[in-house]
Amino acid sequence: MRKRDLERRMRKLAKEYGVPVRSTEGGSHTKWHAGSEAMPVPRHAEVNERTAKGILENWESILIEAAKEQEAQ
Repeated sequence: MRKRDLERRMRKLAKEYGVPVRSTEGGSHTKWHAGSEAMPVPRHAEVNERTAKGILENWESILIEAAKEQEAQ
């Protein structure tokens, strides 16, 4: 999967959950932050399909927790 497609899906999920996100650049990864959690995304043009699937699954669970945090405030 292309990195930009993965990031597009991550932004779309965040919008669906109504969670603001930000990203920071690290050594070889971009860290996507939602709430108090962060998800590292490899900075490669192509991301392995299995890796992308795992990232999206973990990202969704991070967004669910961040949405709960927002509701509690």
